[in-house]
Amino acid sequence: MDAVLVQEQCNRIIDQIETVIVGKRHTVGLAVAALLARGHMLIEDIPGVGKTTLAKAIAKVIGGAYKRVQFTPDLLPADITGVSVFNQKTAEFEFRQGPVFANVVLADEINRATPKTQSSLLECMEERQATVDGITHMLPAPFFVMATENPIEYHGTYPLPEAQLDRFLMRLNIGYPKPDEEVTIMDRQQFRHPIEDLMPAIGAGDLLALQEEIKGVYIEPSVKDYIVALVGATREHTLVWLGSSPRGSLALMRCSQALAAMAGREFVLPDDVKSVAHVVLAHRLILKPEARASRAEPTQLVDEILASVAVPVLERTGRH
Repeated sequence: MDAVLVQEQCNRIIDQIETVIVGKRHTVGLAVAALLARGHMLIEDIPGVGKTTLAKAIAKVIGGAYKRVQFTPDLLPADITGVSVFNQKTAEFEFRQGPVFANVVLADEINRATPKTQSSLLECMEERQATVDGITHMLPAPFFVMATENPIEYHGTYPLPEAQLDRFLMRLNIGYPKPDEEVTIMDRQQFRHPIEDLMPAIGAGDLLALQEEIKGVYIEPSVKDYIVALVGATREHTLVWLGSSPRGSLALMRCSQALAAMAGREFVLPDDVKSVAHVVLAHRLILKPEARASRAEPTQLVDEILASVAVPVLERTGRH
């Protein structure tokens, strides 16, 4: 693994996205980390802060196909995965692909669709395939789902089930820009949207190779033990009814590897794990009623867990 080359490629991707998403380098970096870790991302934020723009920008920067699905109560699973249509000329059924057959899929306002429709994404996100009428169709690679939720509107929505939430590698928000950043946004969009001029920073094949490189980032056994200890602590916290599954441990590992590579390192530090713990673990926690009564937030509990678990001291870094 050429750490410098990987870092340069990652910075090129982030720099390109930052031409349209102003002042959110940390958030953009986490989104790229999710992409490199072959995961999916849930953004919970108010309308108008750039959620759709971020998905479009990621698709353009990797030179991939982009599809947007507006989730509504009347949306059906076939509207996402596709449907088999009978061709009278050939007397055979032909499969017509749904919008999920793209490299970057934006599931906009995912919590407005019924649980049945939401669940149609489970197989796609986990196994990167869609089964329609008993026939399995492979999805394109790379494949990245970015779903959005509006946290302030609950009328006509269906909360995401735990199994669906667990499929997302991370959950984060974008937030408002600072005043000077908002002025920059207005300047850049006064005559045309900068996303129209966005060019690919990396090809699909190069991205797949980069995803494979990420898997090779070294994790010392003590850091793996640290990850397991953090996840284990979520299952033992007095205010948590159900903690993170082993999928949370894998998510922490993959995200930490991606962050290390983006920093130009061939090894993971405990700080990499700590920096993604909130976005990886918080949405995987199911709180007890007394936690909700006391208005405890999952992020606060993750803070407590991080403070309670001893951080390993690495004797040496890199591969043994």
